[in-house]
Amino acid sequence: MTSHDAPGTALVTGASSGIGWEYATRLAGRGRSLVLVARRAERLEALARDLRADGVTGVETLVADLADPDDLARVAERVSGDDVDLLVNNAGINGYGPFAEADATLLDRVLRVNVVALTALTRAAVPGMLARGRGAVINVASLLAFAGDLPPDPLPRRAVYAGTKGYAVTLTRTLAAELAGTPVRLQVVCPGLTATEFHLGAGATPVSGERRTHDEGGMPPEDVVTASLAALETGEVVCVPGLTDPDAVSQLASAELEVRRGSGGRAAERYRRGAA
Repeated sequence: MTSHDAPGTALVTGASSGIGWEYATRLAGRGRSLVLVARRAERLEALARDLRADGVTGVETLVADLADPDDLARVAERVSGDDVDLLVNNAGINGYGPFAEADATLLDRVLRVNVVALTALTRAAVPGMLARGRGAVINVASLLAFAGDLPPDPLPRRAVYAGTKGYAVTLTRTLAAELAGTPVRLQVVCPGLTATEFHLGAGATPVSGERRTHDEGGMPPEDVVTASLAALETGEVVCVPGLTDPDAVSQLASAELEVRRGSGGRAAERYRRGAA
């Protein structure tokens, strides 16, 4: 059993459905205590009841809207506790829609949940993990982080959402390099379309009612979590659950290195020709 499988407390955001629900269930099965965070109290209590019925004793629920600064502060305080050695930043909202027509308040919420909360909770968790000599952070991003200029249809109109997930990828990779050689592991998991309720709303308000799955289908969340937890133990910083050839991630890093060669002291010749 590795240090990251050893029983400890995992705090999981967005635990009221989909991938977050599956992380909670799987980690409880590995003997972990849990802090479950989401906006929907009734969903959290339902999950807690199910886990307790299965004999899980250490289950705590924390109802919070991570777009709210006061709620975020409460969760940050909890994740900084001495017992938490795994943080799963799973909460996220999509705000899909044409950028010029999207509600500015909704886009602000997307940034607060997907970027500000993820950063704040990671910052709250990591110092204690370093001091205690154990810990891990899993950030749930999306393959849309790599969608770039691919046109919508069938992809969603996603400029802000994809940007936030690109941030999650870059933050995780960069922080993993910074913390290399320490006992704290970082991972960003980038699923494609997943069979959850994520596409049933844009995120301004929670999806109401019982848990369900959007019509688009996709990979089962169980497979996403299986891949993530396996990759955490093998040290894969970027986990793409459906990617058969992991060399694609290395090729991406090589391509980035080529782009960074543009940090020379003068503008490239093609630009200087145009300015003449």
